[in-house]
Amino acid sequence: MTNDSTPESVAAMLGAVGTRVRTLRKERGFTLERLAELSGLSMGIISQVERGLANPAFSTLVQLAHGLGIPVGLLFQVQEEHRSPVVRKSERRRLGGHGVGDDDSAVYELLTPDLSGALEVTWVETRPGHDTSATPFTHLGEEVGIVITGHKDVYLDGVRHELGPGDSIRYPSTIPHWYANNGDEVCTAIWVITPPTW
Repeated sequence: MTNDSTPESVAAMLGAVGTRVRTLRKERGFTLERLAELSGLSMGIISQVERGLANPAFSTLVQLAHGLGIPVGLLFQVQEEHRSPVVRKSERRRLGGHGVGDDDSAVYELLTPDLSGALEVTWVETRPGHDTSATPFTHLGEEVGIVITGHKDVYLDGVRHELGPGDSIRYPSTIPHWYANNGDEVCTAIWVITPPTW
């Protein structure tokens, strides 16, 4: 059995999580007070976490992640110092579909090396008939999409916006939004979301 639970390794992990929280908070331009408002935690607790002085419960980390607008797993993601900034087409990371589970009518691939930055850039392919109206999305941030081939309907709070090749759209992610491919060909598009949602 490995000795990963030694005080030194726990302290190192807590320090790394704290540094991650502070980095993400500053990237978003949040003060401690603002993150406290968004997460429902006290500034004192957040400050202790950032300095590696607290051993937070998982629920506390979930609240922090919610306040930062990220999946809780990103708080534990360690940056690789020499990670290549290039993502080859053959090496794209496949992501689960936005609310469509194992539906094979859409492909989502990450175009950035990871989700640790301020942007999530995704290659999206949707087949004719693809429709996410059953699972509208609302979350913090902003989105920009550009259609490369085919057609894509973007619904913002129920209002339909038809996009064709070369068309783009920008909107706050706080507006309920969903997508449909009502055309007769595969739609390819690039979507940029901030902060990352996966």
